[in-house]
Amino acid sequence: MLAVDTGVVEEWLSEFKTAPEASIPSYAKNLKNKSSLVSSLYKVIQDPQSELLEPVCHQLFEFYRSGEELLLQFTLRFLPELIWCYLAVSASKDLQSSGCIEALLLGVYNLEIVDRQGHSRVLSFTIPSLSKPSVYHEPSSIGSMALTEGALSQHGLSRVVYSGPHLQREMLTAQNRFEVLTFLLLRYNAALSYMPAVSLQSLCQICSRICVCGYPRQQVRKYKGINSRIPISSEFMVQMLTGIYYAFYNGEWDLARKAMDDILYRAQLELYPEPLLVANAIKASLPQGAIKSSKEGTKCIQVEITPTASRISRNAVTSMSIRGHRWKRHEQPDNASDATELGNFVIPEISVTNVAGERTGNGEKSRAPAESDAQHIQGVQESPTDPRIDSKSMPEIRRQKSVRKIMEDGISSPGRVQF
Repeated sequence: MLAVDTGVVEEWLSEFKTAPEASIPSYAKNLKNKSSLVSSLYKVIQDPQSELLEPVCHQLFEFYRSGEELLLQFTLRFLPELIWCYLAVSASKDLQSSGCIEALLLGVYNLEIVDRQGHSRVLSFTIPSLSKPSVYHEPSSIGSMALTEGALSQHGLSRVVYSGPHLQREMLTAQNRFEVLTFLLLRYNAALSYMPAVSLQSLCQICSRICVCGYPRQQVRKYKGINSRIPISSEFMVQMLTGIYYAFYNGEWDLARKAMDDILYRAQLELYPEPLLVANAIKASLPQGAIKSSKEGTKCIQVEITPTASRISRNAVTSMSIRGHRWKRHEQPDNASDATELGNFVIPEISVTNVAGERTGNGEKSRAPAESDAQHIQGVQESPTDPRIDSKSMPEIRRQKSVRKIMEDGISSPGRVQF
């Protein structure tokens, strides 16, 4: 490491210790603009034999527990490089040179698993429903979903996955190593939108190195350093893919594509189903060409925008369509002005025993009335009780109204009236 880098780091170490409490927020705002300091700190972390490594790790931990959000994010940007250095040293069996890095990782982990009151923290994640749009899918692109009783019972219900409570750790061992590192990478992914480009580049590079070290692909990538294989867990690889997926759309297309190919290569060798599923899903969703996005622009993931126009199919079963179908079924033709006067109310058909036959509605054939009853009805229809009635030209409803009027006038008829 050059003397210039050493001087920059030493000045940074002394500056924070002498800074008053009231000036911490302004100090944190100016810290992210010091690119030379960030470059020097990366060189210190990458050198396990550096004398400045221990005070740097101690300073980063002080930043993390200070409560200042910008200082916390400053520490998180070095987390991928710290994880790689710890795993590389652990693979080389030189655990003494990684003591300060291990202490920093454990300190951050133990701070994150509890809240401000010291109680164990339980993380929750709501799995999105396929019937509702999210940042990852549109229901219309999936196709028609059957409107079944099971689908209706599950509509509106959400499944929540919980993580925790996590146990505090005093040291990293082979049994709990990736449990701690997976949680730390999860915490890093939660702050991805605040990470600068250099941190995303470091994430992609260490993911490739971790996956191919000790395998034939290391010679293809021309990675120097350790040649030992680094064991990793399936959950840790999924968290790596989460960060890489973000890097795809934020100016690091080439590095992210290389890292994803290496993770997919390692997942195939290890036969891990979860990383294989996630990696292939990301690969299938990527556009054909590289995304030309500015590294200084707004960081986001491209998603499909829900259009303002309605996408409801004309054949979709809705409450309005059911109501309209009911109206069509009960709708009767308006053949006379009296139907309008009655407010479109259909007068029920009056059937007189041994006088009128069955109703002619619904396609049924009417039966011929008895001879005496037919003569009686014909005589009634010819009487000038209503000048508008004409049995030869008016529809069936006129005859029904005539019969009812005769009954109201007191004319007796054989049989009994049935409604």
